[in-house]
Amino acid sequence: MESEKLKIFDEYRNFLGVATRAEVHKVGHWHETFHCWVVSREEDGDYIYFQLRSPIKKDYPNLLDITAAGHLLANETVEDGIREVREEIGLEVTIGELHSLGIIPYSNQQGDLIDKELAHAFLLIRNCEMEDFQLQLEEVVGIVKIRLDDCRELWSGTKETIFISGFNITAAGEHIKVKKAVTKEAFVPHEDHFYIETFNIIKSAIESRS
Repeated sequence: MESEKLKIFDEYRNFLGVATRAEVHKVGHWHETFHCWVVSREEDGDYIYFQLRSPIKKDYPNLLDITAAGHLLANETVEDGIREVREEIGLEVTIGELHSLGIIPYSNQQGDLIDKELAHAFLLIRNCEMEDFQLQLEEVVGIVKIRLDDCRELWSGTKETIFISGFNITAAGEHIKVKKAVTKEAFVPHEDHFYIETFNIIKSAIESRS
C-alpha cells in the first residue's frame, strides 16, 4: 500500500507529478482522495453514517471516520473512487446516485504523518439498515449513525457530547450493538473547519433537494 502511486499537487492545485503514498505522507504533498458520506432521512431528522476504523489500521485505529473514503491512485479518475463504497462497507452504488459536494481541502499532521488532501466529496442519500453494511474487516469494524444537526453542534462547540448508535464487530466476529455518548475524541482528528464545512455543505445539499 505504501508503494501505491498518487498524483501530487502544489497548494494552488497545480499538478506536479506522481509519488508513492509513503513519500506523499512523509513530505506532505497535496494529493487526491475520494469521500462518500451516506445520509439517511428519517422522521426525527437526517442522520450521517460513520465507519469505525479497524484496530489494525496504521493510521487512526478505532476512531470514527467518513462513511467510505480512500486515496485516488495516479491512474484513476474521480469516478473510480466509488469502489471504496463497495469495498469498505459493502454498498452497491452507481456514480449517478451520488451528489457532488465539490473538492474540500484539508491538512492534518500526526507524528511523522503529514496528510494534505484534496477530497472529492460526494453525498449518498439512502435509508440503510445496519444489516445492509458488509464490512471489509481489515479496514472497517463497525458502522454508527449520528444526527446531522448533532454533528454540526459538536464541532461548532454548542455541544460537548452527542449520541451514536450502530454496531461493531469484535475480533471473534461477534456483532455488538453500540449506543452511547461520545466526544470529538472518538473521531479521526481532521481539522475542525473540515468537519464544520463538510456538515454545512451536506446540510445545504439535502435542503436543496427537499
